[in-house]
Amino acid sequence: MAKVPRNFRLLEELEKGEKGIGDGSISYGLEDGDDMTMSNWNGTIIGPGHTVHENRIYSLRIVCGPSYPDQPPEVSFLTRINLPCVNATNGVVDRAKLRSLQNWTRNESMESVLVDLRRSVVVTVLVLTEEVVLMMRMMVVSAWIREMAHPANRKLPQPVEGSTF
Repeated sequence: MAKVPRNFRLLEELEKGEKGIGDGSISYGLEDGDDMTMSNWNGTIIGPGHTVHENRIYSLRIVCGPSYPDQPPEVSFLTRINLPCVNATNGVVDRAKLRSLQNWTRNESMESVLVDLRRSVVVTVLVLTEEVVLMMRMMVVSAWIREMAHPANRKLPQPVEGSTF
């Protein structure tokens, strides 16, 4: 099977990311519309309800290197957040601690990384509401329990809302 060229793949992701994903709690797009290399991206995750992240807006920076999608993007939070997969000093997401980056394949995407990060928050809630169950089904992601939603992360104190790196 032929590999889709990097720029075609990134154009597909741009179109999908700007429309918003699922219930609109995740979005991503180019940092600069004139970036012909389509390397620098912004991502947004809205914290899920019934968690310490509820109604918080987390901004991320995503860098797709020249080997993307064969190699994973570099992801970092611009908004401070307390998660085991995020370096507390600089906001960089540790590839070894986030399943979607750790097990990266060409079939993964920026969307799958953002969904993985948001789910890490969601799993922090023991009680799954019908809304969360519906959201899980709509997003169709293979592994639901992720970093932000892991039981160990449910009560992690978070930095002051709006603080940045």
